[in-house]
Amino acid sequence: MAISRRTIISFGLVAIPVALYTATQDNDIHFNQLHKSDHSRIKYKKTCSHCGQEITADDIVKGFEYDKEKYVIVTDEEIEKIKTEKEKSIQILHFANLNQISPVYYEKTYQVIPEAGGEKAFELLRDALMQEQKIAVGKVVWGASDTLMCIIPREDGMIIATMYYADEIKELPKTYTKPEVTEQEIKMAKALIESMDTPFDPAAYHNEYQSKLKELIESKINGKEIVAPEEAATNNVISLMDALQASLEKNKAGEEK
Repeated sequence: MAISRRTIISFGLVAIPVALYTATQDNDIHFNQLHKSDHSRIKYKKTCSHCGQEITADDIVKGFEYDKEKYVIVTDEEIEKIKTEKEKSIQILHFANLNQISPVYYEKTYQVIPEAGGEKAFELLRDALMQEQKIAVGKVVWGASDTLMCIIPREDGMIIATMYYADEIKELPKTYTKPEVTEQEIKMAKALIESMDTPFDPAAYHNEYQSKLKELIESKINGKEIVAPEEAATNNVISLMDALQASLEKNKAGEEK
């Protein structure tokens, strides 16, 4: 697995050199856009809005529009030049409980591994966080922006999750009018939850629709007809209690099998 980036975690006066690896990957099937009449690939060209000339990546620079159609050009070297050494490293700002952070704030996840010479300090931070059941909140300048992140300890290492700022999170919908539920309905719902309560095992979950999509593509390549699956019969459940009872009985029958 290729290193995504190298950086330093600053923990008080302790500097921990680390390497970050992307922890996720895209396994979805992706389709190309084709011309309907002859099935040729659709290509997109970058052109200059002034002269119409096709432009390559070497001809493109960054520009900020400070007035209508007036731009100031900023180079990558100039962006890097204004960064301090402190801003280039991950500065731990404070520590917090993991359950204090809503999942809506998480953006991208990295596995973080200590570089040579940083193993002892890395393990010290990981072990201390595990024992205190805390995570570290910090930030670093990546590209042209302060990146907020949290460092989360695990038994086998640590992960870093980049985070959104508060002003990047959309306002959540207004609260709904909560209807009353009966004790019997709560009891039945708890029984259903208990019947479906199992430890989380990430290996148990698979992208089943992508598998069906691969089968569709294989069938099309081999000239086979695509047949829609038969829909399962639906239960004519009238009330919420009937739905809960039917779900509970279905789960019990599955366990017995």
